[in-house]
Amino acid sequence: MNISQAAKQLDLTSTTLRYYETIGLIPPIERTASGVRNYSEENVDWIYTIKCMRDAGLSIDSLIQYNALYLEGAQTYDERKTILMKERQNLVDKIAEFQTTLARLDYKLNNFYSSDGATICDTENPAEL
Repeated sequence: MNISQAAKQLDLTSTTLRYYETIGLIPPIERTASGVRNYSEENVDWIYTIKCMRDAGLSIDSLIQYNALYLEGAQTYDERKTILMKERQNLVDKIAEFQTTLARLDYKLNNFYSSDGATICDTENPAEL
């Protein structure tokens, strides 16, 4: 299938697919005699896995590293698991940041009409919000 068909099937843009190929996130795609990319089912399956991992929050850099290790085989299981664990911790940290931000905004909203003119950062310790 050509790039437009693959993009539609994967719910990605053609630009994204070209970018993934350029940075080595996916292997080079076979081309027809006229130079048109010809995606195989194996290519689409690989890209689908990448898309799922991106949707799970993995960074491009981690995915490149993960994929390289995956291609080396089962002996890289522990290293791949470590990548996933680090990415999970990054996500936990981001969630904590969002919770702090949300607490600040809630504080402002709850005190919006107060006569003391509370601002969004009236307390030095966000945990007190």
